[in-house]
Amino acid sequence: MTPQNLLVLPLSTPKLSIGCPILDGCLGGGIPCNSITELVGESSSGKTQVCLQLAVRAQLPPSHGGLGGSSLYIHTEFSFPLRRLQQLANHYQASHANLIGLNPLEDIYVHAVHDAQQMVHVLRDIETFVGIGHTRLPVKLIVIDSIAALFGSQYDRTPADLKRRSEMFFKISGKLKALANKFGVAVVLTNQVVDVIGPADGIDGVRLGNLECLHTSARRVSPALGLAWAHCVNSRVFLSRHEESVGVNSPYAHSTSISSQTQRRLNVVFSPHLAPASSQFVITKEGVVGVSTVIG
Repeated sequence: MTPQNLLVLPLSTPKLSIGCPILDGCLGGGIPCNSITELVGESSSGKTQVCLQLAVRAQLPPSHGGLGGSSLYIHTEFSFPLRRLQQLANHYQASHANLIGLNPLEDIYVHAVHDAQQMVHVLRDIETFVGIGHTRLPVKLIVIDSIAALFGSQYDRTPADLKRRSEMFFKISGKLKALANKFGVAVVLTNQVVDVIGPADGIDGVRLGNLECLHTSARRVSPALGLAWAHCVNSRVFLSRHEESVGVNSPYAHSTSISSQTQRRLNVVFSPHLAPASSQFVITKEGVVGVSTVIG
């Protein structure tokens, strides 16, 4: 019997393309099914933009980088960005008219969840919803945006509450992994960051992944929810943003003014099937697009 390398995804594992060869190259072809992928970053780093793009692209057939399926999008904070989703859906419907439905929004199911306990109940309902198969397309993508917001004010820093919180982590992630494996879906979560003060020695003194420390907006940060949650996801991708001052020459005033440009970058922090990689990217009206990449 040939030994199996458990750190490598089977070649037959379907993947959902982001729709950009550069970003897909960093992710080994896209977001894998049967797995939990976490996008971590500060506000406005691009996490929700990527998730919305994936929700639309999931409807494309596998031959065009999709999964031929519908999406469940669970949002946990703020109002759902319906206008931006409509903008992306219009773009993909226009460019893939023969491959995607007349109204792509009909195959994206949105639900609001406000705390961890409610999330546990919703996950039970999701299993029934996916299993019944009453959707036009089978559900192939589950998005939770964001996981950190579910634990915002429910738990204190007491040992008892931290223990309860960790138990809830494993309950939610265990259910998500079971759904991913049972129905062959891709699970994508977003997570927030917290500022770090002190030695650059990872999370609670433990370095996780390819980067010694994470930086965004000139701050050193760490993914929210700590080390216990880090063990609940299969892959972690860090999205950072930095403001860069650029001189702009004015042909009328014969002077140079200083403007600010946002530079965004995607980094693979850890994954059992990916090499270290990073890519600069931009957010356009048509979606998220990579502009450069570094492997290793």
